[in-house]
Amino acid sequence: MKILFYINTLGKGGAERVVTNLANQFANKNYEVLLATSYIVEEEYKTNSNVKKIILGNRNKSSMNRIFKNINIIRQLRKIIEDVKPDLMVSFMREPVVRALIASRKLDVKNIISIRNDPSKEYPGIIGKIISKYLLPKADGCVFQTEDAKKYFPKRLQERSKIIFNQVDEEFFNIKRKDPEYIVSIGRLTKQKNHIMLINAFKKVVEKYPSEKLFIYGEGTLKEFLKNQIEEKDLEDRVILKGVTNNVSEVLSKAKIFVLSSDYEGMPNTLLEAMAAGVPSISTDCPCGGPKAIISPGEDGFLINVKDEEELEKKILLLLDNKKLSEKISRNAKEKSEIFKPNQIFEQWEDYFKDVINK
Repeated sequence: MKILFYINTLGKGGAERVVTNLANQFANKNYEVLLATSYIVEEEYKTNSNVKKIILGNRNKSSMNRIFKNINIIRQLRKIIEDVKPDLMVSFMREPVVRALIASRKLDVKNIISIRNDPSKEYPGIIGKIISKYLLPKADGCVFQTEDAKKYFPKRLQERSKIIFNQVDEEFFNIKRKDPEYIVSIGRLTKQKNHIMLINAFKKVVEKYPSEKLFIYGEGTLKEFLKNQIEEKDLEDRVILKGVTNNVSEVLSKAKIFVLSSDYEGMPNTLLEAMAAGVPSISTDCPCGGPKAIISPGEDGFLINVKDEEELEKKILLLLDNKKLSEKISRNAKEKSEIFKPNQIFEQWEDYFKDVINK
Protein backbone atom coordinates (compact mmCIF):
# COMPACT_ATOMS: atom_id res chain seq x y z
CA MET A 1 0.00 0.00 0.00
CA LYS A 2 1.26 3.46 -0.94
CA ILE A 3 0.10 6.18 1.49
CA LEU A 4 0.25 9.95 1.06
CA PHE A 5 -0.22 11.95 4.28
CA TYR A 6 -0.97 15.67 4.03
CA ILE A 7 -1.01 18.43 6.66
CA ASN A 8 -0.07 22.13 6.61
CA THR A 9 3.15 21.82 8.64
CA LEU A 10 4.95 19.49 11.03
CA GLY A 11 5.21 22.30 13.60
CA LYS A 12 4.91 21.37 17.26
CA GLY A 13 1.15 20.72 17.56
CA GLY A 14 -1.09 17.78 18.44
CA ALA A 15 -2.30 16.87 14.94
CA GLU A 16 1.21 17.36 13.58
CA ARG A 17 2.55 14.88 16.10
CA VAL A 18 -0.12 12.33 15.17
CA VAL A 19 0.75 12.61 11.46
CA THR A 20 4.47 12.28 12.14
CA ASN A 21 4.00 9.23 14.36
CA LEU A 22 1.74 7.53 11.83
CA ALA A 23 4.06 8.23 8.91
CA ASN A 24 7.01 6.80 10.83
CA GLN A 25 5.08 3.74 12.00
CA PHE A 26 3.73 2.86 8.55
CA ALA A 27 7.19 3.35 7.03
CA ASN A 28 8.67 1.06 9.69
CA LYS A 29 6.21 -1.63 8.60
CA ASN A 30 7.47 -1.36 5.00
CA TYR A 31 4.59 0.65 3.60
CA GLU A 32 5.60 3.22 0.98
CA VAL A 33 4.98 6.53 2.76
CA LEU A 34 4.99 10.11 1.47
CA LEU A 35 4.33 13.08 3.71
CA ALA A 36 3.33 16.37 2.06
CA THR A 37 3.20 19.67 3.94
CA SER A 38 2.04 23.05 2.68
CA TYR A 39 4.98 24.84 4.28
CA ILE A 40 8.16 24.21 6.21
CA VAL A 41 8.61 25.80 9.64
CA GLU A 42 11.61 26.20 11.92
CA GLU A 43 10.58 23.79 14.69
CA GLU A 44 9.28 20.52 13.23
CA TYR A 45 8.75 16.95 14.34
CA LYS A 46 11.28 14.56 12.84
CA THR A 47 10.40 11.85 10.34
CA ASN A 48 12.26 8.64 9.59
CA SER A 49 14.67 8.58 6.66
CA ASN A 50 12.35 6.22 4.74
CA VAL A 51 9.46 8.74 4.83
CA LYS A 52 9.61 10.85 1.66
CA LYS A 53 8.80 14.50 2.48
CA ILE A 54 7.32 16.95 -0.02
CA ILE A 55 6.94 20.72 0.50
CA LEU A 56 4.12 22.25 -1.56
CA GLY A 57 4.26 25.99 -0.90
CA ASN A 58 6.19 28.90 0.53
CA ARG A 59 4.63 30.71 3.47
CA ASN A 60 6.94 33.70 2.91
CA LYS A 61 5.55 34.59 -0.53
CA SER A 62 3.61 37.54 0.87
CA SER A 63 2.91 38.96 -2.59
CA MET A 64 0.64 36.02 -3.34
CA ASN A 65 -2.83 36.43 -1.81
CA ARG A 66 -4.61 33.66 0.04
CA ILE A 67 -6.80 32.54 -2.88
CA PHE A 68 -3.85 32.16 -5.24
CA LYS A 69 -1.80 30.41 -2.54
CA ASN A 70 -4.58 27.84 -2.14
CA ILE A 71 -4.96 27.36 -5.88
CA ASN A 72 -1.20 26.91 -6.23
CA ILE A 73 -1.06 24.32 -3.45
CA ILE A 74 -4.08 22.43 -4.82
CA ARG A 75 -2.48 22.27 -8.27
CA GLN A 76 0.79 20.95 -6.82
CA LEU A 77 -1.06 18.42 -4.69
CA ARG A 78 -3.03 17.16 -7.69
CA LYS A 79 0.15 16.76 -9.73
CA ILE A 80 1.74 14.73 -6.90
CA ILE A 81 -1.31 12.45 -6.78
CA GLU A 82 -1.15 11.99 -10.57
CA ASP A 83 2.60 11.29 -10.55
CA VAL A 84 2.88 9.17 -7.41
CA LYS A 85 -0.47 7.36 -7.71
CA PRO A 86 -0.97 6.64 -3.99
CA ASP A 87 -3.55 4.05 -2.98
CA LEU A 88 -4.63 6.23 -0.08
CA MET A 89 -4.46 9.92 0.78
CA VAL A 90 -4.84 10.91 4.44
CA SER A 91 -5.32 14.60 5.29
CA PHE A 92 -5.53 16.36 8.66
CA MET A 93 -7.01 19.71 9.73
CA ARG A 94 -9.42 22.03 7.92
CA GLU A 95 -7.40 23.57 5.09
CA PRO A 96 -5.51 20.40 4.07
CA VAL A 97 -8.73 18.35 4.18
CA VAL A 98 -10.51 20.78 1.85
CA ARG A 99 -7.52 21.02 -0.51
CA ALA A 100 -7.08 17.24 -0.59
CA LEU A 101 -10.70 16.58 -1.53
CA ILE A 102 -10.60 19.20 -4.29
CA ALA A 103 -7.17 18.15 -5.62
CA SER A 104 -8.08 14.46 -5.83
CA ARG A 105 -11.43 14.96 -7.57
CA LYS A 106 -11.94 12.27 -10.28
CA LEU A 107 -8.52 10.75 -9.57
CA ASP A 108 -8.09 7.10 -8.64
CA VAL A 109 -7.18 7.50 -4.96
CA LYS A 110 -9.08 6.74 -1.77
CA ASN A 111 -9.44 9.71 0.60
CA ILE A 112 -9.45 9.56 4.39
CA ILE A 113 -9.84 12.83 6.27
CA SER A 114 -9.34 13.43 9.98
CA ILE A 115 -11.18 15.97 12.14
CA ARG A 116 -8.91 17.06 15.01
CA ASN A 117 -10.81 19.86 16.76
CA ASP A 118 -14.28 21.02 17.75
CA PRO A 119 -16.05 21.07 14.34
CA SER A 120 -18.33 23.94 15.37
CA LYS A 121 -15.16 26.06 15.72
CA GLU A 122 -13.35 24.45 12.79
CA TYR A 123 -16.24 24.86 10.33
CA PRO A 124 -18.19 27.96 11.42
CA GLY A 125 -20.54 30.16 9.42
CA ILE A 126 -22.14 29.60 6.03
CA ILE A 127 -18.91 28.53 4.30
CA GLY A 128 -18.12 26.09 7.09
CA LYS A 129 -21.59 24.55 6.90
CA ILE A 130 -21.32 24.14 3.12
CA ILE A 131 -17.92 22.45 3.50
CA SER A 132 -19.07 20.11 6.28
CA LYS A 133 -22.39 19.24 4.63
CA TYR A 134 -21.42 18.88 0.97
CA LEU A 135 -17.64 18.56 0.53
CA LEU A 136 -16.41 16.47 3.47
CA PRO A 137 -18.94 13.64 2.93
CA LYS A 138 -17.25 13.00 -0.43
CA ALA A 139 -14.36 11.43 1.49
CA ASP A 140 -14.08 7.64 1.50
CA GLY A 141 -13.52 7.65 5.24
CA CYS A 142 -13.04 9.89 8.24
CA VAL A 143 -11.25 9.48 11.56
CA PHE A 144 -12.82 11.30 14.48
CA GLN A 145 -11.52 11.56 18.03
CA THR A 146 -14.89 11.76 19.80
CA GLU A 147 -18.55 10.83 19.37
CA ASP A 148 -19.55 14.49 19.76
CA ALA A 149 -17.40 15.51 16.80
CA LYS A 150 -18.79 12.65 14.73
CA LYS A 151 -22.41 13.68 15.40
CA TYR A 152 -21.79 17.14 13.94
CA PHE A 153 -21.53 15.77 10.37
CA PRO A 154 -24.03 14.20 7.93
CA LYS A 155 -24.99 10.55 8.37
CA ARG A 156 -23.28 9.51 5.13
CA LEU A 157 -19.92 10.60 6.56
CA GLN A 158 -20.63 9.15 10.00
CA GLU A 159 -21.44 5.76 8.50
CA ARG A 160 -18.00 5.35 6.94
CA SER A 161 -16.06 6.84 9.86
CA LYS A 162 -14.09 5.50 12.82
CA ILE A 163 -13.23 6.95 16.23
CA ILE A 164 -9.55 6.56 17.13
CA PHE A 165 -7.92 8.14 20.18
CA ASN A 166 -4.44 9.68 20.03
CA GLN A 167 -1.49 7.51 20.91
CA VAL A 168 0.88 8.33 23.75
CA ASP A 169 4.62 7.70 23.41
CA GLU A 170 5.99 4.85 25.53
CA GLU A 171 8.25 7.23 27.47
CA PHE A 172 5.22 8.63 29.34
CA PHE A 173 4.21 5.21 30.64
CA ASN A 174 7.72 4.74 32.06
CA ILE A 175 7.83 8.00 34.04
CA LYS A 176 8.69 7.60 37.71
CA ARG A 177 7.19 10.47 39.69
CA LYS A 178 9.20 11.37 42.78
CA ASP A 179 8.69 14.34 45.08
CA PRO A 180 6.37 16.34 42.78
CA GLU A 181 7.04 20.05 43.00
CA TYR A 182 4.37 22.05 41.15
CA ILE A 183 0.99 22.23 39.44
CA VAL A 184 1.33 22.34 35.66
CA SER A 185 -0.51 23.30 32.50
CA ILE A 186 0.84 22.79 28.98
CA GLY A 187 -0.63 24.47 25.91
CA ARG A 188 -0.48 27.45 23.56
CA LEU A 189 -1.04 30.83 25.23
CA THR A 190 -4.25 31.57 23.35
CA LYS A 191 -7.84 32.39 24.25
CA GLN A 192 -8.91 28.80 23.56
CA LYS A 193 -6.76 27.47 26.42
CA ASN A 194 -8.26 29.94 28.96
CA HIS A 195 -5.17 30.16 31.16
CA ILE A 196 -6.59 33.26 32.80
CA MET A 197 -9.24 31.10 34.50
CA LEU A 198 -6.49 28.84 35.83
CA ILE A 199 -4.47 31.82 37.09
CA ASN A 200 -7.53 33.28 38.84
CA ALA A 201 -8.35 29.95 40.48
CA PHE A 202 -4.74 29.48 41.54
CA LYS A 203 -4.74 32.92 43.18
CA LYS A 204 -7.26 31.52 45.66
CA VAL A 205 -5.34 28.25 46.05
CA VAL A 206 -2.24 30.09 47.28
CA GLU A 207 -4.28 31.73 50.03
CA LYS A 208 -4.41 28.27 51.64
CA TYR A 209 -1.15 26.90 50.23
CA PRO A 210 1.17 29.92 49.89
CA SER A 211 4.20 27.83 48.86
CA GLU A 212 2.50 26.17 45.86
CA LYS A 213 3.72 26.97 42.36
CA LEU A 214 1.98 26.88 38.98
CA PHE A 215 4.11 26.33 35.88
CA ILE A 216 2.51 27.16 32.52
CA TYR A 217 4.35 25.83 29.45
CA GLY A 218 3.72 27.24 25.98
CA GLU A 219 4.02 30.32 23.80
CA GLY A 220 1.35 32.37 22.09
CA THR A 221 -0.33 35.68 21.42
CA LEU A 222 -1.56 36.14 25.00
CA LYS A 223 1.85 35.89 26.63
CA GLU A 224 2.14 39.58 27.54
CA PHE A 225 -1.49 39.74 28.69
CA LEU A 226 -1.03 36.74 30.99
CA LYS A 227 2.26 38.15 32.28
CA ASN A 228 0.49 41.41 33.20
CA GLN A 229 -2.33 39.53 34.92
CA ILE A 230 0.17 37.54 36.97
CA GLU A 231 1.89 40.77 38.05
CA GLU A 232 -1.40 42.48 38.91
CA LYS A 233 -2.32 39.54 41.16
CA ASP A 234 1.12 39.59 42.85
CA LEU A 235 1.81 36.05 41.69
CA GLU A 236 5.19 36.58 40.02
CA ASP A 237 6.87 34.13 42.41
CA ARG A 238 4.01 31.61 42.26
CA VAL A 239 2.93 31.48 38.59
CA ILE A 240 5.76 31.03 36.10
CA LEU A 241 5.39 31.23 32.31
CA LYS A 242 8.00 28.69 31.28
CA GLY A 243 7.83 28.96 27.48
CA VAL A 244 7.96 25.95 25.18
CA THR A 245 9.42 22.70 26.48
CA ASN A 246 11.02 19.98 24.40
CA ASN A 247 10.85 17.55 27.31
CA VAL A 248 7.22 17.14 28.38
CA SER A 249 7.95 13.82 30.11
CA GLU A 250 10.50 15.49 32.40
CA VAL A 251 8.01 18.27 33.21
CA LEU A 252 5.28 15.75 34.08
CA SER A 253 7.65 13.67 36.22
CA LYS A 254 7.74 16.53 38.74
CA ALA A 255 4.07 17.57 38.55
CA LYS A 256 1.63 17.27 41.46
CA ILE A 257 -1.44 18.08 39.35
CA PHE A 258 -2.06 18.67 35.65
CA VAL A 259 -4.75 21.18 34.61
CA LEU A 260 -6.40 21.57 31.20
CA SER A 261 -8.52 24.75 31.32
CA SER A 262 -9.52 24.93 27.64
CA ASP A 263 -12.84 26.25 26.33
CA TYR A 264 -12.73 23.66 23.53
CA GLU A 265 -10.40 20.89 22.37
CA GLY A 266 -10.22 17.83 20.17
CA MET A 267 -8.48 14.98 21.98
CA PRO A 268 -5.84 16.84 24.05
CA ASN A 269 -2.49 15.07 23.86
CA THR A 270 -1.12 16.66 27.00
CA LEU A 271 -4.04 15.34 29.05
CA LEU A 272 -3.44 11.81 27.73
CA GLU A 273 0.27 12.13 28.50
CA ALA A 274 -0.38 13.40 32.01
CA MET A 275 -2.70 10.46 32.71
CA ALA A 276 -0.19 7.97 31.28
CA ALA A 277 2.44 9.50 33.58
CA GLY A 278 0.09 9.10 36.54
CA VAL A 279 -0.32 12.83 37.18
CA PRO A 280 -3.73 13.52 38.81
CA SER A 281 -5.54 15.61 36.21
CA ILE A 282 -8.33 18.17 36.15
CA SER A 283 -9.92 19.14 32.84
CA THR A 284 -12.80 21.22 31.61
CA ASP A 285 -15.61 19.13 30.16
CA CYS A 286 -15.11 21.01 26.92
CA PRO A 287 -16.47 20.41 23.44
CA CYS A 288 -16.04 18.35 21.41
CA GLY A 289 -15.99 15.77 24.20
CA GLY A 290 -12.37 14.61 24.31
CA PRO A 291 -11.84 14.89 28.09
CA LYS A 292 -15.18 13.28 28.98
CA ALA A 293 -14.38 10.36 26.67
CA ILE A 294 -11.30 9.47 28.72
CA ILE A 295 -11.98 10.67 32.30
CA SER A 296 -14.31 8.95 34.77
CA PRO A 297 -14.81 11.80 37.29
CA GLY A 298 -13.54 11.03 40.76
CA GLU A 299 -11.93 7.77 39.62
CA ASP A 300 -9.09 8.65 37.25
CA GLY A 301 -9.38 12.44 37.04
CA PHE A 302 -11.83 15.31 37.43
CA LEU A 303 -14.05 17.19 34.98
CA ILE A 304 -15.31 20.71 35.58
CA ASN A 305 -17.63 22.92 33.56
CA VAL A 306 -16.04 25.22 30.98
CA LYS A 307 -15.11 28.60 32.53
CA ASP A 308 -15.98 27.37 36.05
CA GLU A 309 -13.21 29.06 38.00
CA GLU A 310 -14.67 28.27 41.43
CA GLU A 311 -14.97 24.54 40.71
CA LEU A 312 -11.41 24.46 39.39
CA GLU A 313 -10.17 26.01 42.63
CA LYS A 314 -12.12 23.41 44.66
CA LYS A 315 -10.76 20.46 42.69
CA ILE A 316 -7.16 21.67 42.97
CA LEU A 317 -7.60 22.09 46.73
CA LEU A 318 -9.27 18.67 47.01
CA LEU A 319 -6.23 16.98 45.46
CA LEU A 320 -3.80 18.98 47.58
CA ASP A 321 -5.80 18.24 50.74
CA ASN A 322 -6.36 14.52 50.16
CA LYS A 323 -3.20 12.53 49.47
CA LYS A 324 -5.02 9.18 49.36
CA LEU A 325 -7.45 10.44 46.74
CA SER A 326 -4.59 11.87 44.70
CA GLU A 327 -2.77 8.54 44.79
CA LYS A 328 -5.93 6.66 43.75
CA ILE A 329 -6.49 9.02 40.83
CA SER A 330 -2.86 8.55 39.79
CA ARG A 331 -3.06 4.73 39.82
CA ASN A 332 -6.36 4.57 37.96
CA ALA A 333 -5.23 7.09 35.33
CA LYS A 334 -2.14 5.01 34.52
CA GLU A 335 -4.25 1.88 34.26
CA LYS A 336 -6.80 3.45 31.92
CA SER A 337 -4.02 4.91 29.77
CA GLU A 338 -3.02 1.47 28.52
CA ILE A 339 -5.56 1.98 25.72
CA PHE A 340 -3.44 4.88 24.39
CA LYS A 341 -0.31 2.76 23.85
CA PRO A 342 1.26 3.27 20.40
CA ASN A 343 0.90 -0.30 19.11
CA GLN A 344 -2.79 -0.48 19.96
CA ILE A 345 -3.60 2.86 18.34
CA PHE A 346 -1.48 2.13 15.26
CA GLU A 347 -3.27 -1.18 14.69
CA GLN A 348 -6.61 0.65 14.69
CA TRP A 349 -5.35 3.04 11.98
CA GLU A 350 -3.85 0.20 9.95
CA ASP A 351 -7.05 -1.87 10.09
CA TYR A 352 -9.13 1.14 9.09
CA PHE A 353 -6.85 1.98 6.16
CA LYS A 354 -7.14 -1.58 4.88
CA ASP A 355 -10.90 -1.50 5.32
CA VAL A 356 -11.24 1.72 3.28
CA ILE A 357 -8.93 0.41 0.53
CA ASN A 358 -10.81 -2.89 0.28
CA LYS A 359 -14.15 -1.12 -0.06
